[in-house]
Amino acid sequence: MTPDESIIARSEAILKNWRTLDWASVFSAIIYPVLGITALLVAVIAGLALEGVAVYWWYAPLAIATIAAAVFICNMGIGPLHRVLQHRAGQLAVPAQIMVMINCIIAMQGRMKDWVNYHTQHHHWADRAGDPHNPHESKLWAWVGWLMWRDEADLERPTARWLERYSVVRFHDKHFLWLYLIAHLMVPLAAYAITWALGGPLILIAILHASLVIGRGLQFHATTLGVNVFGHLNTPKWFDYVLAFLTGGEALHGHHHEFPRSALHLPKRGIWNRIVDYNGTALLIMNKLKLARDLKIAPQFLPAPVPVRN
Repeated sequence: MTPDESIIARSEAILKNWRTLDWASVFSAIIYPVLGITALLVAVIAGLALEGVAVYWWYAPLAIATIAAAVFICNMGIGPLHRVLQHRAGQLAVPAQIMVMINCIIAMQGRMKDWVNYHTQHHHWADRAGDPHNPHESKLWAWVGWLMWRDEADLERPTARWLERYSVVRFHDKHFLWLYLIAHLMVPLAAYAITWALGGPLILIAILHASLVIGRGLQFHATTLGVNVFGHLNTPKWFDYVLAFLTGGEALHGHHHEFPRSALHLPKRGIWNRIVDYNGTALLIMNKLKLARDLKIAPQFLPAPVPVRN
C-alpha cells in the first residue's frame, strides 16, 4: 500500500452531521444568496403591484451593473489573496493589503489563515485523497460540501509563517466577524436610514442591495464551482473563459499547479488576455503605482526574448 492509498478521502473522513455543520459557511454559500434573490423579487413585485411604490426601467441596467461591480470587487480581494498572499508571487504595500482585506470581507472569504491553510493542503494533495476539495471524489463536496462540514483540526492550524508579517491579515483574522457584521449589516442599514431621512427611493436601495448580495453569491459559486470543480476537469475552452470572466482569471487553472507562483494566469501581452485575466492586470497596475512589487510571472506568460543578431 502506498502512502496515498492509506489516506482516507476527506469527503469520507469528515463527520457530516448537525453538530459539525459550519453555519457561517451555510449562510455565506446558500442562505445569503437566496435572501438576495428573494429580496430582489419582492422589491420588483412590490414596485409593479403597489401604487405607492415606483419602479423605473433604468433600475434594471443599474441592478445589472451593480451585480457586475460586486463580482469585480470580490475578485479584487480573492485574486491578490490567492496569487500574492497565498503563493507569494510578489509583495503588497499596506494600502493594497487594506484594499484586499476590504474586498475579501465583501466576498465573505472567512479568516485568511484558514483560506491559505486549506489552499496549501489542496496544492500538496491535489486531486488525491487528502485534497480538501477533490472533484474526483465528489463534485458536490468539492463545490460546497468541504465548506459546510469542517475538520476542527484544520481550523486550529496556526497562521502560515509568511502571513504573520502582515499586520492587516492579523487584524482581519482577529476581528473578521465584527468586520463582516459592519460590511454586510451596518453599512446597508445606514444606507437605508440615510435614504429614508432624505426622502429618497427606498425601493431603489433595496434593489441595489439585493443586486450586491446576488453578485457576491455569483462570484462565490463561480469560484468554488468553477475553480475547485471545473478547473480540475476537462472542459471546453469557451466555458473556461466564461468562468474566467466571473473569477478574474482564477478559473484559468491549466498552468497553475505547475507554476503556482505567478501574478498572471494568461500571457502578459495582448489586450484580450489582460481583459480576461483582470486580477493579473490589477496586480500589474498596482505594480506601476508602487502598491505591489517583485511580481513573479510564470515563464510561459512572459514575452518571448528578442533574438540577438550577430
